[in-house]
Amino acid sequence: MKIWGYWATLGWAIIAFLAGQLAGSSVLLWQRAGEWSSLLETPYDGILVTLFIAISNPATIAVIMLAVWFAHSDQADYLALKRPQRRDVIIGVVCLVGLIAICDALLYLSGRELVTQFQLQSYTTAAAEGWLIPMWLGAVIVAPAGEEIMFRGFLFRGWAHTERAVWPAVIVISALWAALHVQYDWTGVAQIFVIGLFLGWMRWRSGSTLLTFFLHALFNLEGTMETVAQIHFFAK
Repeated sequence: MKIWGYWATLGWAIIAFLAGQLAGSSVLLWQRAGEWSSLLETPYDGILVTLFIAISNPATIAVIMLAVWFAHSDQADYLALKRPQRRDVIIGVVCLVGLIAICDALLYLSGRELVTQFQLQSYTTAAAEGWLIPMWLGAVIVAPAGEEIMFRGFLFRGWAHTERAVWPAVIVISALWAALHVQYDWTGVAQIFVIGLFLGWMRWRSGSTLLTFFLHALFNLEGTMETVAQIHFFAK
């Protein structure tokens, strides 16, 4: 199949990202027309976060699919949308559980909160407005789908052409992925970077973006469950 080169891949990724941000931001501004100051007062409002996820990710995916179409390549092959082997699924889940346990232990021992203000505010505001189910679907399904197609699908395909290029690509992709999560402090960004390295390794090992999507969804689900536990069982 034809694969876009390094700079073309980066260019398409930037266009896809900006398209998603523009689409999502436009919906937020329309939703809060006349009350734009409220976006600064409650930047992590559950409804707005959910709407942004639901709009921005499909827009990003659409541009990525357009790029693959212009390359005259098969969408599933280019983006590695194939069923993973059972062995890789088991290894991925076991390693993910171990990574989460280590990260949580380090946060706890260092005296830091396991649940961020972003998670707490988005959950409580979504619950107050009856938007918990849409928010969960957005966080656990829609966001991982968009991010995995972009990072472990499109960028990985364009940058990991050879065996020697795999780990440099994984590192750069993980850094970019982590840097986009501006809603977290440096410890949260560092954790996402580590998870990104793990997902990149699983993408290389399995050749499947469907597997990285599954693992990413599990990671987000675990974070959501920690938020629920914090609010309902450990709130001070």
